[in-house]
Amino acid sequence: MRAGRALPASPSAPNGETGGEEGESLLSLVLQSLEDDKAEDVVRIDLRGRSSVADWMVVASGRSTRQVAAIAEKLVERLKAATGSRPRAEGMDAADWVLLDAGDVIVHIFRPEVREFYQLEKMWLPRGAAPVRAMGSA
Repeated sequence: MRAGRALPASPSAPNGETGGEEGESLLSLVLQSLEDDKAEDVVRIDLRGRSSVADWMVVASGRSTRQVAAIAEKLVERLKAATGSRPRAEGMDAADWVLLDAGDVIVHIFRPEVREFYQLEKMWLPRGAAPVRAMGSA
């Protein structure tokens, strides 16, 4: 769990990790924002017990650099309003791939061609597991 977060602390998750409810709340906010802004092919990956970096990773696509940047900017605004702190962002200038670090949730927003090239889902999903698509995702 990262310091400086405005959300309340939660008890330990069943796997011994902390921040379970907080991470779930943040994940819900991220998924809703992506849905509201018409992000495509939204996939969530559970990192709990597999990484100390975050509890969740969300991967999504925008149709163009303009849409990728707009989705990321709105998500940053919503996260700041909800948590009181601005998530770290990388890649906003080029907007081919934007990385947002919101603490318990890491968000990658790609143009489809860039996403296909890097294939983060294959790298982070357990072997043989199918991606968990967010509701309403294409």
